[in-house]
Amino acid sequence: MPSLLFCGPKLAACGIVLSIWGVIMLVMLGIFFSAKSAVLIEDVPFTEEDIRNDKNPPQTIYGLYNQVGINCFIAAAIYVGVGAVSLCQVRLNKRQEYMVT
Repeated sequence: MPSLLFCGPKLAACGIVLSIWGVIMLVMLGIFFSAKSAVLIEDVPFTEEDIRNDKNPPQTIYGLYNQVGINCFIAAAIYVGVGAVSLCQVRLNKRQEYMVT
């Protein structure tokens, strides 16, 4: 039977720690972008031409804030998936420790 184990216990534990930190950071960033935090204006992708040519510039910027917030939530969901895979690897490593060959 083929084994689903593809990383060791230390790498799996590192993946869990990085996933937890990534989820916390990206969810907080997503919340702050959705709240349109002025501190994060440098991370919103717009140019001066976008503002000059638009009739209603605040709405354009707010839309970009929301899009970046959604991207942060999507990245956090990916980190949750990586954390789940890492947790499965930890459990498979524990199971392999107790197997007698």
